[in-house]
Amino acid sequence: MPELPEVEVVRRGLADHVTGRTLAGAQIRGHRVARRHVPGPQDLADRLLGRTLTGAHRRGKYLWLALADAGAAPDEALIVHLGMSGQMLVADPRTPEPKHTHARLTFTDGGDELRFVDQRTFGGFALADLVDGVPTSVAHIALDPFDPDYDRAAVIADVKRRRSGIKRVLLNQGVVSGIGNIYADEALWRAGIHGERPASDLTGPAIGRLLDHAKDVMADALEQGGTSFDELYVNVNGASGYFDRSLSAYGQEGRACPRCGHTMRREQFMNRSSTSCPRCQVRPRTIPG
Repeated sequence: MPELPEVEVVRRGLADHVTGRTLAGAQIRGHRVARRHVPGPQDLADRLLGRTLTGAHRRGKYLWLALADAGAAPDEALIVHLGMSGQMLVADPRTPEPKHTHARLTFTDGGDELRFVDQRTFGGFALADLVDGVPTSVAHIALDPFDPDYDRAAVIADVKRRRSGIKRVLLNQGVVSGIGNIYADEALWRAGIHGERPASDLTGPAIGRLLDHAKDVMADALEQGGTSFDELYVNVNGASGYFDRSLSAYGQEGRACPRCGHTMRREQFMNRSSTSCPRCQVRPRTIPG
């Protein structure tokens, strides 16, 4: 699943291209793209017709388009699940569609359309009611560090109360959203903290610095269009990001630590992996759990 910077790149592109436009047609092909919409793909397509897209929004890694009737406030959201390989592409309706195109959204102005392309078919669309501007299915997700209402002190206190390894806490979208495996490894490396260090063992200032590093590394990635290890994560124009060339920890096993020169190591973490420096990020003797 793409992380916050990749989703934000897509959100910005959607906001630029679809805000204020009214849907003239929707082709939803197959049940997988609409599997989160229980009534099925045709019902989803029918419910989109004539609705105006009032904006593109995000919380953490979760992306949605706000829907409204003409002259009314938005009351519903089209949630876009990018999954492992989903792409929202803006395209001239006359151009050939890419392979693995599962949805096409056209507009009453006859301009560029939206295409949902997903090679691995883990992504898709769903509808949800909006409450205070947030889809009901997203409301349980914590705010991310870029949200204007993000409460840094409250998040520090929440992290400090937890006994799990600090990386598990960073990935907990109910504590702080948007941080995934890539940027957690980068933030931990910048902070000089091993991911298995119990969160409760860290001081408040250390937790604050770590959260700030997470925000900073995501901001750096955002400036470079996100992180792309293949051609799957792209913006709405089909361009890949370049932050993978600037990574210091994630995926750097066997290479020299940029800070001390020691060989970076890769360790199993849940069903994924973690990469860290054995010298800069000392592994704790006791592992939580």
